[in-house]
Amino acid sequence: MSRSKAETAALLSSPDDLEAQFYEAMREADLERLMALWADDDEVYCVHPGGPRVVGAAAIRTTFEAIFANGAIAVQPQKVRRVHAAGCAVHSVLEQVTLVGDDGTTQTAWVLATNVYLHTAQGWRIVAHHASPGSPREPPEIAETPSVLH
Repeated sequence: MSRSKAETAALLSSPDDLEAQFYEAMREADLERLMALWADDDEVYCVHPGGPRVVGAAAIRTTFEAIFANGAIAVQPQKVRRVHAAGCAVHSVLEQVTLVGDDGTTQTAWVLATNVYLHTAQGWRIVAHHASPGSPREPPEIAETPSVLH
């Protein structure tokens, strides 16, 4: 069930709210809702796993329309790393994607994605989504151990 643009906008009070709506729209193959989350800017872009850079809302819509023609995307964001500053947020996300084969068997693919959000007059909006090709194993994360001073 699609939400109106006003209902969707009311739910976008933070980058985390926006991200939750983005992944929910993909899980429901809701093209209208997904596109309502993007900023109204000619330079928004999306890179699907292994694909070209797609620039502009109309082109992004076309790619998601083609993807959703095959059904919803069973994707769950995991291990989100966040950097927020003055009206901009960048999230590094490990996406867990469940793929169902023609024979009904399931496989899991892991995709590294970067989502960039901008606070606009209409609330938080997506300005970029960049996803890497999937891997059958969860990719390792190399992280610096924070030092603690007492």
